[in-house]
Amino acid sequence: MSDDRLKSAFLTLSSVMRRLRAGCPWDARQTHASLRRYLIEECHEVLDALDRGDPEDLRAELGDLLFQVWFHSEIASEREGGFDLADVLDGIARKLVRRHPHVFEESGRGAEGEEAWSRAAWERRKMSEGRTSRLEGLPSGLPALLQAQILQEKAASAGFDWPDHRGVLDKVREECAELEEELAAAASSGGAMPTPGMAHELGDLLFTLVNLARKLDLNAEDALRMANRRFRKRFQYIERAVAASNRPIEDVDLDELERLWQEAKAAE
Repeated sequence: MSDDRLKSAFLTLSSVMRRLRAGCPWDARQTHASLRRYLIEECHEVLDALDRGDPEDLRAELGDLLFQVWFHSEIASEREGGFDLADVLDGIARKLVRRHPHVFEESGRGAEGEEAWSRAAWERRKMSEGRTSRLEGLPSGLPALLQAQILQEKAASAGFDWPDHRGVLDKVREECAELEEELAAAASSGGAMPTPGMAHELGDLLFTLVNLARKLDLNAEDALRMANRRFRKRFQYIERAVAASNRPIEDVDLDELERLWQEAKAAE
């Protein structure tokens, strides 16, 4: 990609953005708040394109996501004392240079080994920028699985971690046992269900399962999203098979549903 081609593309989109703000009633009335849902939607559409391995769709979805970044920057630039897209680009460039001294600084250039670019080194550089906790800066609106994994990665960068996945597996078994104890206690008491204790123990179990994913070098959010995709595909297979027999799915017994489920798995 040449610099001239990149410049031309940016200038074209900049012109389109300004004309939309000036000439389209819908675009003109948008605010940071009104665009929130679209930013979230575009992020998930990019992830969906990645999951499907569709490069042309990925190109289009990345464009939609970039446009949301540009839109927010344009809105900010219209306010006195605001910032524009150039400020956004300059800011991220400066941050990346600052956090990669092993690449950009003479004193660090040529540094070898994982330590030069490890998560621990990255977190130390962020702490040197004035943070008081490694857990600062984590958006509360992140999906819970992703948030759990990032929290654990940050804690691990300070040495708070199991040596390997076997310790996490033991913890999974421990959390399962504690959840079973809570379920048994709730059943024997005859009280209202579910209990606060169930939510507590289930949360601990989910958090530990995310830790297991991390120790196996897997992304828990991605793993669950792909499991959701598999479930959707298999269940829709069942729905189609039952519909072909002209029966409501509610009238099909569980054994037949399970047989269709296994067919759907085999078809994959």
